[in-house]
Amino acid sequence: MTIAAVIREKGRNVISVSPDASITEIAAIIASRRIGALVVLADHGGLVGIVSERDVVKALARHGTQVLALTASDLMTRQVTTVTMRTTIDQAMEIMDAGYFRHLPVMDGSELAGIVSIRDLARHRILLHQRDLETLRAAVRPQG
Repeated sequence: MTIAAVIREKGRNVISVSPDASITEIAAIIASRRIGALVVLADHGGLVGIVSERDVVKALARHGTQVLALTASDLMTRQVTTVTMRTTIDQAMEIMDAGYFRHLPVMDGSELAGIVSIRDLARHRILLHQRDLETLRAAVRPQG
């Protein structure tokens, strides 16, 4: 199963901020939307970074209250690991595990197609296993 299936189920909606978004704005969005990361998009819409709740917490520990003067550009990861619609769920999970992160932007060519979290991938795998189990149960049920 590929990331395309997860995106079809989840949708392409991506919550993003500009590089000059304040840390206060980022924290408010993360808290109100109950998400773990925001993609950072340039004015032309291109992906330039990602900032996670972990980034905010690390910056708070490092800078104290002065973190409030920082922006997305100051905290974001600039070398963003991405996947494509054709990436398998297993490959995406391996990428997340190896990189110690929980969110992957999904690219469709040069366009941002969505974002997946480890939770999205786990949920999708569970649904697949449940469907497989139901198929097996149906196959072994007595007829009649």
